[in-house]
Amino acid sequence: MNAPDPRQFLSLAEHAARVGAGILMEWRDKFTAREKGPKDLVTEADLASQVAIRKLLLDAHPDHDFLGEEDASLGGRQTERTSDFRWIVDPLDGTANYVHRLQTFATSIGLEYKGQIIAGCIFDPVTDECYTAGLGCGTTLNGQPIHVSDCQEISQALVAVSFRANVMRGSRDVNRFIETLHATQSIRRLGSAALNCCYVAAGRLDAYFATSGIQIWDVAAGILIITEAGGTLTAADGGSLNFEHPELLAASSSRLHGQMLEVLQRADQM
Repeated sequence: MNAPDPRQFLSLAEHAARVGAGILMEWRDKFTAREKGPKDLVTEADLASQVAIRKLLLDAHPDHDFLGEEDASLGGRQTERTSDFRWIVDPLDGTANYVHRLQTFATSIGLEYKGQIIAGCIFDPVTDECYTAGLGCGTTLNGQPIHVSDCQEISQALVAVSFRANVMRGSRDVNRFIETLHATQSIRRLGSAALNCCYVAAGRLDAYFATSGIQIWDVAAGILIITEAGGTLTAADGGSLNFEHPELLAASSSRLHGQMLEVLQRADQM
């Protein structure tokens, strides 16, 4: 089989992301209810969104595999691959923000083909911003091409970071955060890995690193969205990205990426 044209999947991915995110917005209004706690409600919202997304994707491509964050029965993992194609979905990236009615959350859909992400869509229902990318086709925001920033110096960089909530003082994550804070113009922890990737692609952020608590469904679409927008992306140690443990470092330029890598390595020696 010839390599598939990723553009044939993008309209479906966008439609599914918009439908799934619409369900999240409907459920968010139910958080005033007191019969259930926010965690129960957000689980139901997640599941309802993922069920709708899965149906749309697999109705169109019943021979494709599907991996969603809410596949709790499989521990979040699909144990057996039956297709070269796999949809990788996070119906709600930014759960804590969503629960607390903060505005930074999104729905993320990526399509993997033979181990490579070939299409991705991330939809932010609050701002109505839809980021899409196809392998070799560039990245768009609401249909308009976007590109990473031209930042070359770490001292001028606005950087985002993701790490798990329960970090300990003196841990690797804390050391990396502190070193980055000292080296850069400023640092952000927005609470959504997917939108961090989008903001690097759009030039709103200059770099982003995620070093713990990240799963492939968080960044499957974002990986492609960054690279197709001209960004440099590797594993957090500078090597090849591991889908099973996708700790990543992304930057607007190879020069800035190298400077960020030096900061992380210096922090690891503390």
